[in-house]
Amino acid sequence: PEKISAEKISSYESLANPEIEGRLLIRSSSNIYNQSLMASIIAHNGEEAASEWANGMVKNMARDPKGGDRDQIKAVYAGEGDVAVSNTYYLGKMLNSSSEEEVKVAEAVKILFPNQDGRGTHINVSGAGVAKYAPNKENAVKFIEFLVSEEAQKVFAGVNYEYPVNEKVEWAPTLKEWGDFKRDTLNLSVLGENNDLAVKIFDRAGWK
Repeated sequence: PEKISAEKISSYESLANPEIEGRLLIRSSSNIYNQSLMASIIAHNGEEAASEWANGMVKNMARDPKGGDRDQIKAVYAGEGDVAVSNTYYLGKMLNSSSEEEVKVAEAVKILFPNQDGRGTHINVSGAGVAKYAPNKENAVKFIEFLVSEEAQKVFAGVNYEYPVNEKVEWAPTLKEWGDFKRDTLNLSVLGENNDLAVKIFDRAGWK
């Protein structure tokens, strides 16, 4: 049964609203996923609004942050909270798990892509780069070029349930079932630039 309506959690900002108090499940602020999300909130809404958002999120937590993305989803199933913030690929892995229990848990929750009426859903990436003084720069670049090729991206999409960066590659069936969604186009370099401030805001808000 639906425990919370989609309208009440249609955006990241809405997760900080008082009506969600005691119902939110999310990872620790020490995790890079949440730091990147906070960095994007800063970029879109400014430091003051981001601080208010963090305060609201902390008030709304069903428990102190603990565990990984799968643990947040499992906690919803266990009745510890009603809404979990998670990367989609973890849910994809659970839905296709060899564990019947994980599949049962994953099938009991519904996915929602936030901010579809605005900037779009925040995205994380599995990225790669070449160190400035890499001794074998040429081959390193070739390897990265291979990683974004159709061949390699097809493997990533099929095994890890991540969205391929190569647009020629077909989405995994699970991702297709979820449907298309509007993605936040914020330059990812901004997330790095805002990371230090994001951590400071978390600390001030008492986000463990």
